[in-house]
Amino acid sequence: MDKANSSSTRKMVMSAFFVVLNIVMGLLVGALKIPLLFMDTIGTVFGAVWFGPVWGMIIGGLSNVLLAVTQNPKDLPFALVNIVVGLVVGLIARKHKFDLKTAIITGLILAVVAPLIGTPIAVYVYGGITGDFNDVFFTALKQGGSTIFSAAFLPRIASNIVDKVLTCVIVALTLPKIRKGIKS
Repeated sequence: MDKANSSSTRKMVMSAFFVVLNIVMGLLVGALKIPLLFMDTIGTVFGAVWFGPVWGMIIGGLSNVLLAVTQNPKDLPFALVNIVVGLVVGLIARKHKFDLKTAIITGLILAVVAPLIGTPIAVYVYGGITGDFNDVFFTALKQGGSTIFSAAFLPRIASNIVDKVLTCVIVALTLPKIRKGIKS
């Protein structure tokens, strides 16, 4: 096999692993009901940093398509969130070294961008109640007089700050070790 085919095969195998990582981590964290965490974009972030925005978008989108087919078809529109995560992270990683500082800044950007996209989907598809930790805050805000969008959006910002920053930091700290292990 020539070098180009080997590189392409490696990229596809790693991308498949990142899709599985998204699905497994998202389902595991969801099953454990860990507040403020989703971890369902960690493979997307790995792929986007390693291979760029297009592959990050493919990994993110494919993860959600597979989840929609195997778990809940109503969740398919959330693929848009994961696709945008791949785009944003990939573009940032293309311009900047994905070190700890860049990871934190990227996580904070994602903490706003992801809910801006996901909240209208959650409101339209589920009426704002999505079965996670944020529902408690959504209900309190809604009963307090907030609009359905702000009641759904504000808790998602808080949980995404924790989730997306932690996701990006994990990638920034582990990716150099993974690359070093692959090279040796």
